[in-house]
Amino acid sequence: MKIKLVTLSIFLSISTMAFTQSVPMGQVLEGLTMQSQILGHAVNFAVYLPPDYKAGTRLYPVVYLLHGYTDNESGWIQFGEINTIADRAIESREIPPMIIVMPDAKATWYMNNADGSEKYEDMFIQEFIPCIDKNYRTRPTKEFRGIAGLSMGGFGSLLYSMKYPDMFVACAAYSAAVWTDEEMKARPLGNRDGLFEKLFGLTADKSLLTPHYRANSILDLVSTLPKEQIEKVRFYIDCGDDDFLYKGNSALHVLLRDKQIKHEFRTRDGGHSWVYWRTGITDGLKFIGESFHR
Repeated sequence: MKIKLVTLSIFLSISTMAFTQSVPMGQVLEGLTMQSQILGHAVNFAVYLPPDYKAGTRLYPVVYLLHGYTDNESGWIQFGEINTIADRAIESREIPPMIIVMPDAKATWYMNNADGSEKYEDMFIQEFIPCIDKNYRTRPTKEFRGIAGLSMGGFGSLLYSMKYPDMFVACAAYSAAVWTDEEMKARPLGNRDGLFEKLFGLTADKSLLTPHYRANSILDLVSTLPKEQIEKVRFYIDCGDDDFLYKGNSALHVLLRDKQIKHEFRTRDGGHSWVYWRTGITDGLKFIGESFHR
């Protein structure tokens, strides 16, 4: 009886190993840098290449995957396990083979800040995307370029999609850092070493609701941009029912509905955590991947 149990255990172990090994693995490249003339310093980034990248010369669609506040270019790999998730989704044909690019944005919020001393947005659009298209076998057109992100990166993905709709075909924003005016008014000054004052500046009466804030607020952009401009991009928005950012994300959904702008809005059980993002990112990549098809 003991021998049979051991044999079964070995069989199950071998079967599990065979299943795991049957999923072709993509390649993760970390420690990459691009020297930015706009920023005056190097930008770190990581790249995921699909399993068949080395096997031929074909071109691939690309998704820019943005990290959250306090993370860096390794966050989606270290905590999000995006390479394993992408490998499995590609193997099961849930998503097409794609290149995934993860830049380090530090605490820039992916924006140009109020006084113009940090122009991350300009760098991303003018230098970083062309650099990726030059050095990797991407399909360098809007139809094959998507963007996604979580928290601060969710904000960045929405910001770029709305400001540069001719650059991206689809956006998947998770737990996006979208705030209502009431939330911004209530935010204490000096928070996070004065981060938001640096980003948005201050009005004469010490409010963060400056013209620069208005120019970069997701809710303001939806309210002021032409409907046809926003509709150039397909949007997927996902925020947990226990997430502290639920108000801004819900307000974004309502505003898009009121303007009759098609989008996908998801609320799942969970909060602002890697467990939530890991279990949802496949659906976002699938949504973007569907946009690459005709």
